[in-house]
Amino acid sequence: MPTPSASARGALLALLATIGLWAYSWVVMKQVLAYAGPFDFAAIRYLLGAAVLFAAMLLARQSLKPPPLAPTILIGLCQTAAFQGLEQWALVSGGAGHVALLAYTMPFWAVLLAWLVLRERPTRRHWLGLALAALGLVCIIEPWRGLGNAASTALAIAGGVAWAAGTVLSKRLFRRHAVSALGLTAWQMLAGGVALGAVALAVPQRDIEWSGAFVAGLAYSVLMASSLAWWLWSIVLRRLPTTVASVSSLGVPIVGVLLAWAILHERPTAMEWLGIVFVLLGLCAVSGLRLRRR
Repeated sequence: MPTPSASARGALLALLATIGLWAYSWVVMKQVLAYAGPFDFAAIRYLLGAAVLFAAMLLARQSLKPPPLAPTILIGLCQTAAFQGLEQWALVSGGAGHVALLAYTMPFWAVLLAWLVLRERPTRRHWLGLALAALGLVCIIEPWRGLGNAASTALAIAGGVAWAAGTVLSKRLFRRHAVSALGLTAWQMLAGGVALGAVALAVPQRDIEWSGAFVAGLAYSVLMASSLAWWLWSIVLRRLPTTVASVSSLGVPIVGVLLAWAILHERPTAMEWLGIVFVLLGLCAVSGLRLRRR
């Protein structure tokens, strides 16, 4: 059995890897919309991602028996279907960096839901971090300017709420049952992918253009951002407190904004830069990081 310190280091490495994989995925999610509708892409991505994870379970000789079915399906509907469907839809009219930042209102909802559902009472340091991060997101949203694209903004924030619900439900399932992180990720992804497939069939969208760029974007999304990253995220949730894991994940949109600027030429405004600074301060507060003079 790994020691507590080794387990914590492993969770930290998993968190850092997840941040990098998900940050770049926002750029990819925006780019693939030139070749496919939002729900078609999300459904294909997660159905294939689930297939990859089931294959990994077979290779690891893990049982394919599903975790407790009702909570697993509920997690899939929140964490995969609602979160990814809403965010991909938001990207149709919103910039990748901006949508990513709004999606990561997730930690605020997760802290409140964890308090209500898991009895994880936030500490004073957590509240300070949340307050700083909330101030940062206000600067990013700039509500005094009319929210920009209101539909994209609302969809992105709603997706963040759905992800928060999935995060808390996953944590509760890990507490109540001896559930494999890989097994839960695969089964919830399958449930969410099926739901997204039903939406894709019901909603009219543009035809898929099976170009090399689309296939490459789909491959990254399936193998790296969906299969690998969501499995790593399950490990993070199992080993770290919900509040710490959720707020630390705010590193994703910050890296995502920088990548969107470099690749998609979505230059952040002065207020967005100010918001990023406040979010970083919030991350330092919630993680207990202190700047020391030597």
